[in-house]
Amino acid sequence: MRTMRGTSETAAARWSGRRAGLRGDAGMSTAEYAIGTLAAVGLATLLLEIVTGGGVRGALQDLIEGALSAPM
Repeated sequence: MRTMRGTSETAAARWSGRRAGLRGDAGMSTAEYAIGTLAAVGLATLLLEIVTGGGVRGALQDLIEGALSAPM
């Protein structure tokens, strides 16, 4: 018996089985997105702490003040 554009029933059954196996990974990508989001938030928090710290903040302030007081 022919199904799915001339493929045999056995091939159609194998393809269907493969698709069913892939459906089991649907929750995994959600977990991967969650882990990636948490990592991005952690990195953003770390960078915020570094930039708002005393040393970096002072250096940025000196840079901006130097640029604003430069002769035109």
